[in-house]
Amino acid sequence: MADILRITAGLGDSETRRLLGARDWHASPLGAPESWPPELATAVSMALSSTFPMFLAWGPEQVFLYNDAYIPVLGDKHPAAFGAAFQEVWWEIWHDLGPIAARALANESSFLEDMPLTMERKGYTEQTYFTFSYSPLHDGEGRVMGLYCTCIETTARVVAERRAAFELALSDALRPMRSSEDAIGIASSLLGRELGVERVMYGEVDDERNTFFVPRDWKRSGTSNLSGNTFPIEAFGAEVAATGRAGEVIAITDVRADPRTVQHQQAYLTAMGVTASLLVPLVKSGRLLAFLALGHTRPHRWSEAEIALARSMAERLWTAVDLARAQAALREERDRGQLILDSIAEGFVLIGADWTVQQVNDEGLRLTNRRVDEVVGRHHWEVWPEALDTPAGRMYNEVMATRVPGRAEFQHIGPGASGGWFEVRAYPVRDGGIVGFFLDITERKLAEGKLREADQRKDEFLAMLAHELRNPLAPISAAADLLRIGRLDEQRVRQSSAIIGRQVRHMTSLVDDLLDVSRVTRGLVTLARAPVAARTIVDEAIEQVRPMFEARRQHLQVTLSGPDATVLGDKARLVQVLANLLNNASKYTPEERRITIETHADEDKDALVLTVRDEGIGMDRELAPSVFDLFTQAKRSSDRSQGGLGLGLALVKNLVELHGGSVVCDSPGPGLGSTFTVLLPLMQQPGAHDGGGSAAGAVSAGGRPLRLLVVDDNVDAAATLAMLLEACGYEVMVENDSLRALERAKKECPDVALLDIGLPEMDGNELARRLRLEPCTRPALLVAITGYGQEQDRRTALEAGFDHHMVKPVDLDRLAAILASVQA
Repeated sequence: MADILRITAGLGDSETRRLLGARDWHASPLGAPESWPPELATAVSMALSSTFPMFLAWGPEQVFLYNDAYIPVLGDKHPAAFGAAFQEVWWEIWHDLGPIAARALANESSFLEDMPLTMERKGYTEQTYFTFSYSPLHDGEGRVMGLYCTCIETTARVVAERRAAFELALSDALRPMRSSEDAIGIASSLLGRELGVERVMYGEVDDERNTFFVPRDWKRSGTSNLSGNTFPIEAFGAEVAATGRAGEVIAITDVRADPRTVQHQQAYLTAMGVTASLLVPLVKSGRLLAFLALGHTRPHRWSEAEIALARSMAERLWTAVDLARAQAALREERDRGQLILDSIAEGFVLIGADWTVQQVNDEGLRLTNRRVDEVVGRHHWEVWPEALDTPAGRMYNEVMATRVPGRAEFQHIGPGASGGWFEVRAYPVRDGGIVGFFLDITERKLAEGKLREADQRKDEFLAMLAHELRNPLAPISAAADLLRIGRLDEQRVRQSSAIIGRQVRHMTSLVDDLLDVSRVTRGLVTLARAPVAARTIVDEAIEQVRPMFEARRQHLQVTLSGPDATVLGDKARLVQVLANLLNNASKYTPEERRITIETHADEDKDALVLTVRDEGIGMDRELAPSVFDLFTQAKRSSDRSQGGLGLGLALVKNLVELHGGSVVCDSPGPGLGSTFTVLLPLMQQPGAHDGGGSAAGAVSAGGRPLRLLVVDDNVDAAATLAMLLEACGYEVMVENDSLRALERAKKECPDVALLDIGLPEMDGNELARRLRLEPCTRPALLVAITGYGQEQDRRTALEAGFDHHMVKPVDLDRLAAILASVQA
């Protein structure tokens, strides 16, 4: 027990930690905890401390251990799965997972996105989707002893996407249908194939006769035997009929066992040919008008996703049937059709062969912002001239000419136009004219635009995260390789250790930012409120960011008007707000420039005002309101020299709003600096002695061996790589600036140049192009060493003149092979 407590020390109390401590491991293939190798103990500790679902499997028996976040994934398999064999836990999907696990045990990592898995974890079979990665676990001698996995269940998102795609396909399929029977047949076929059922039936209820009529049904195999028939509702069970009239969905796993249907099972088994049934009623104004029935020939537990899709489908089918019948009524009796058309939720217009508008419904007038006397009897293009040269106008002309139905989307812009987006459909009519239906889709277009924008921001953030995490890994890896070589003096060991420490702290800071934003945006942060003076917030924030200002030789000016002005808040969080703003200002302000902090009490707004003003890169005015959005950053070049994940300002906004305050950003434009202003509710008015502006003074700070040139603006990365190469016997030159590197290369004529791509002022690709133009450096071997590892990045580097492209952290064996080829 003591060894278990040692392994999980500091992890707090959790269910899996209790399981770990309560189990007698002597009988387990893992053996007593005191005999566990350090690598296993570390992996267990890492898994239990993670907030992401995670498991590991160790040893020849692949003993399965996991954390609390993974328990929902297991369902009923927990807690028996804890300490069991990996294959026994997930026996039903081992044919999927086994090959992936085998690759991990062969020292090959895997990443899979939205992988379908048919699980049995809740007492029934269900289709799930997961995104996960498998990676090998090594012992102290480098042997693969197991694997670990981080995962996230994506079932809900994948099902939602599939449902959206299906509903779009359904809408497209129903749009040209001219009869209600055809609409029912097409919709039933699509739904049946999407859900994999054997039977789909649409029944229309006659309430007076207590019967329902089946105009069209669908059967996966064989001939349909229900279409055109009428059945008594009570034949399928009185309780089922009553539940349907109440508008409730009826999900029956097995009609032979369900008490609602057991007495009427032959109606299902013989008439419908199904054993499991899902009935979705359509109730309008308290009356059962129709229902949609789905069936399986075997017992089946209906999932929430299937029920939701069937419910949506029933409503859409009812609408399609209603619309098809309305259109038929229009063709048969145009004069009587106006009443029907005015009741539908789409705009409608009937246009003669001479383009005269003959009829328009109320919804059409509302959507186009016209009166009936402005439309009916007039030439269509006189009424809507702005639509002539639009996709809708061109589609109308084409339908009029070809007599083939058409569809278009366009934005209604012009005098008196709404500016909204519309979906327009047109069909030819027998007298040579056309009939048009149009629907306002502005909200859908706006939602699609926001979704695309959010998806783009997410992709940019993930690419940025990968780059920011790779950068510190490069010096860590190089320093570790130096320590492994073992031919270092004490000074080099201390230097390598310091580099590793700095870069680990940097990575920890990145992870802390991610977790902090997650906690704040999900409302998991509780403020420890107490009176906090403006002077305290400013002093402690400056103390946190002072090293960064000193390193960049920036001048910090502090003006405190009313330093004793007090707010009721969480001191640590308010210091974090100001420190984040100062950190942001320092990142985007050139060296030796000024950054100003000002505070004063605004009595009119009863607020403490904190202002951070910089002389940095500024931004476009339209970007300023969105800088606080999650994952948003100003556009930068590929150097990403300032680092960061775009989380700091999002955290500032959330924390300020938690305190009941507000924060705004303003910038005159690119290159003109930025100003961030925070307003926090005052706890009390500042004392009278706070009147004058007590400006603090500015705070400022100031066979020969191969010849290799290493260029990287990350000083630690360049230094560690240079030390590693020197230890291997090469003559190494180091530069951290691209322009100085170009000049030195002209003088020294290196054999090999190892260039970072993300360099400020002139990136690595441009530096490579210029080196290829110089007679002295043209024959040199150029190797790109970068945090950008996508295929497009590799192609761009090779096109710029690089001979090789390597992703940080550098693979030392591969680099050694490249250099050896140069020596040869």
